[in-house]
Parts: sequence; structure tokens; C-alpha cells
Amino acid sequence: MQRGKLVFRGKTKKGLPVEIRSVCMADVRPMHAYINELSRERTFITYQGEKVSLAEERAFIKGQLKKIREKKEVQLMVRSHGELIATSAIEMGVRTNRHVGSLGISVKKTFRGSGVGSLLLKIIIEETRRAIPRLEIVTLDVHAPNTLAITLYKKFGFKQYGSLPRGIKLPRGYRDEVFMYKVIK
Repeated sequence: MQRGKLVFRGKTKKGLPVEIRSVCMADVRPMHAYINELSRERTFITYQGEKVSLAEERAFIKGQLKKIREKKEVQLMVRSHGELIATSAIEMGVRTNRHVGSLGISVKKTFRGSGVGSLLLKIIIEETRRAIPRLEIVTLDVHAPNTLAITLYKKFGFKQYGSLPRGIKLPRGYRDEVFMYKVIK
């Protein structure tokens, strides 16, 4: 089976064995199951119960791989004991924002607090700096109630630069959206 490039093999600070590698087309089925599982949680991601079809996931990954080849994005996935447990990507801006990368990261519910988020955040930034040297600033947005993530981002030097009250609309109400950044170079 085709596999993405291995970036890291080892353990989190809390001892969880992990393998971090780039995404490839062979990852369509595990990525499809992963996003649908996160969507069912109705937690801190944009999917809130919607079901992504296998065809949609295949098209998404195909698009991601194109961006990766064009040096517009880095996308990594984390496995532990063969199970997909986390993903992250940094997508570069265009034109006057071509030096700014937008970060997205997610960790499967049963692995939150295991140290995988910290390790993945460190590695996605390092890999993007290596693969896309024009990266100077990383930005992200996060649901305000996601205090675990906000604490993690602050630990890594991210600073809040704004928030949008009621910026996230859910079926059961609104959440504020928090915007953060980190200068890389």
C-alpha cells in the first residue's frame, strides 16, 4: 500500500506511541471515517453532524495533494497502533497574504490530553517551515469554549488578536470565535 512520507515515529511526552506522516490517496477511507466520527461529536470543528461521502473525501484529498505539490499546504496525519487519531494542515495564503499560513488541527476524542496535539502542533509548524520557507506567520481560529486548545496554542506562543462574538452558529445557539497568531520569522 502506498504511504505518505514519514515525518516522525516515536512517543508523545505522555508515552503514546505515534507515527506522523503526510497524507496520500491511500488514506481516503481512514480520513473519511475520521471526519465523520468528529462530525458526529458536534464539538469544536466546522462539521456538526453532517455526513461526508466517500466521494467528497476522495475529492478533498485529491485537492489537498494538489496544494501540497504546489507548495501551498502541508497536511499531516497521526496514527497510533494503526489507528488514525489526529490530523493537521497549514494552508498558505495568496498574493499579499502568501507569507501567512492558516492552521487547522483535530484530535480524536479518546486521544485528547494524551500529548498528541502538542507534538502534532510542533511538527506541523516545523514541517511547513521546511517545505514552504515563505511561511512567516501562522494564524488559527478556535471556538471560544475550547479552552484546552486555547491553552495549548498559548503554550506554543500564539497570541489572541481578536474575537467575533457569535461568530460560530450552531443548531443549539452561538459561540464566539477566537482568532490567534504566531510570528514564525
